[in-house]
Amino acid sequence: MSRRRKKEKLEELKLLHNVFSPSDTSGQNPEELKGHWGGKVFGNTNPIVLELGCGHGYYTVGLARRFPDKNFIGIDVKGARLWKGAKTSLTEELKNTAFVHSLIEEITDYFASSEVSEIWVTFPDPYPQPAKEQKRLVSRRFLDLYKQFLQKNGIIHLKTDNDKLYEWAISFLGSQADIEVLVSTDNLYNSAFADELTSIKTHYEEIFLKEGKKIKYVKFRLRAE
Repeated sequence: MSRRRKKEKLEELKLLHNVFSPSDTSGQNPEELKGHWGGKVFGNTNPIVLELGCGHGYYTVGLARRFPDKNFIGIDVKGARLWKGAKTSLTEELKNTAFVHSLIEEITDYFASSEVSEIWVTFPDPYPQPAKEQKRLVSRRFLDLYKQFLQKNGIIHLKTDNDKLYEWAISFLGSQADIEVLVSTDNLYNSAFADELTSIKTHYEEIFLKEGKKIKYVKFRLRAE
């Protein structure tokens, strides 16, 4: 993408009514919606599902198409990518989608206790260096953030093509007293778990599959205390 086109997308992103940013001065600040996403954005009380590090928003949009009885919010710091999902949602009039242009680290500023029912982490940066383990989106650091707004026994999904991230996640999650691993497979599309929910493919997932890579999937629950 040219620098000019990227700049154009970022400027247009500020005008899209389904995109919220903490740096926005036009009233589209997600911090002002904390605890009120259902009423103020979606106009209903349906469950709210997040896609973290959503990129182009393929999963957010794909889920919204298939499950109109739920609300979906994609979150990513890269606005030029976020633009794609936001524009697609507007074009298709998907009223059960929204997007937040922000760092994941700031997520607790945007959602109140028990406001979110489910989380998807789709093809995150694996941060392979042990020193950067806490940057992984299913590390203890981030799980403790999610607990602040995820409903009791809330579900988290992880999809990745990275063998080491998958192996680490299985080992780590299995060692945590407050986590129950419900599903795990190192070859999603050759398993019994490829269904309407898990078989939505992101842009990068399509590329990985063409390269012959296997998609790994983990579904786990944060146990109620």
